[in-house]
Amino acid sequence: MASFDVVSEIDDQEIGNAIDQASRELAQRYDFRDTQSSIELSDKEITLASISEDRLNAIKVVLEEKMVRRKVSLKALSYGEIEPAAGGTVRLKIALVAGISSDKAKEINKFIKALGHKGVQSQTQGEQVRVTAKKRDILQDIIASLKDSDLDIPLQFENFRS
Repeated sequence: MASFDVVSEIDDQEIGNAIDQASRELAQRYDFRDTQSSIELSDKEITLASISEDRLNAIKVVLEEKMVRRKVSLKALSYGEIEPAAGGTVRLKIALVAGISSDKAKEINKFIKALGHKGVQSQTQGEQVRVTAKKRDILQDIIASLKDSDLDIPLQFENFRS
């Protein structure tokens, strides 16, 4: 039986590098001078702060640009609401999404079953989904279908064994 694992992971090192590059760009760009703009990374959350919503959206664009350049999926970012902060500034909190929740695992299992391949089994194992089938062509088709689907989380495929 051939198998592979569907996982959702983010590279903390690449996220740190992207935030570092974005904050350096904020420090150098003329349009961000005197706007009290900042990007901060805590455990599983990024906080953007600036003097206005326009500047906040510009910071968000810079951050997304750096994330894409570092090959971090934008599906790993879950945006909160723009909220007022002290001193007339505004703040935006972005949660980092990693791991497959039980609800998303059920959704992935249903998606795989809906493809209608015979002899395919999928089961949830913690924060990953293991998919098994008799033929590796079927597994490759499932991987292609999952890549094309819109599941709102970044997916990676590991431990492909035939």
